[in-house]
Amino acid sequence: MSKLLAAITLFLSVLLTILVTLVCSVPIIIAGIFKLLIPVPALWRAISTLCNFMMYCWCEALGWLLHLNPHLKWDVEGLEGLNKKNWYLLICNHHSWADIVVLCVLLRNHIPMNKYFLKQQLAWVPFLGLACWALDMPFMRRYSRSFLIRHPERRGKDVETTRRSCEKFRHHPTTIVNFVEGSRFTEEKRHQVRSSYTHLLPPKAAGVAMALNVLGKQFDKVLDVTLCYPENDRTPFFDMLSGRLTRIVVRVNVVPVDETLHGDYVNDKHFKRRFQQWLNNLWHEKDELIGSIKVHYKYKNAGQ
Repeated sequence: MSKLLAAITLFLSVLLTILVTLVCSVPIIIAGIFKLLIPVPALWRAISTLCNFMMYCWCEALGWLLHLNPHLKWDVEGLEGLNKKNWYLLICNHHSWADIVVLCVLLRNHIPMNKYFLKQQLAWVPFLGLACWALDMPFMRRYSRSFLIRHPERRGKDVETTRRSCEKFRHHPTTIVNFVEGSRFTEEKRHQVRSSYTHLLPPKAAGVAMALNVLGKQFDKVLDVTLCYPENDRTPFFDMLSGRLTRIVVRVNVVPVDETLHGDYVNDKHFKRRFQQWLNNLWHEKDELIGSIKVHYKYKNAGQ
């Protein structure tokens, strides 16, 4: 693709994405204002349904925009057996802003609309905070270890706050998404944190353990999702917008939720150690999988 064509594609993609986002987000924000001013549970449920529909429309529009790229190919495994009537906890590696688009577009017809755990500070961001609140995305107030030492009475408050905000999920099938690395992967970050993985940052277990503790047995399965862009590894989001993204590889591993995944991550040291080891094992398998995917497409492309 020529640089001129890529620049034109980038401009049009950004413009259309902004327009689609505005069209879908404005009704959500307006609905959020009504939800904020009229605290009637029946109305809240109707508004939540409307907001989820607008988010689905946003995902559909993004899927249509991706479909305009004639070079893009999908390599997806593991969608069999997924159901929009189930509750899922989705954990995923995080490589690019493109990850959110890929998850929304690919899974929109297979599982309930994604809900992201957000930092409490985002609730006060103009428009964004109200839109996320209207979409029933829970806000978490996380306390540092040093803060809890000074204020032991706050211990467990974050879990209790999250538990209350997630009560609504018990009545409607939901997918909770957690990028457990906590940040997008780069080689610089990998060296900074001295990661033992080749293609990943170390996973942070606390958020996943808290989600499982909050909703308990509500989750039917854990979806361990692996994303890879083997031919556009450096700048997949920019390549997506400029029409240069050529392949998206997705592997969905369905993990049963058993009793060993439920426990008090904060106060039970044995459970904390066991849970961290469980997540580390998943991440080692994910790291090897990403490596094998990259090698596969490297030799495949070399042979063409």
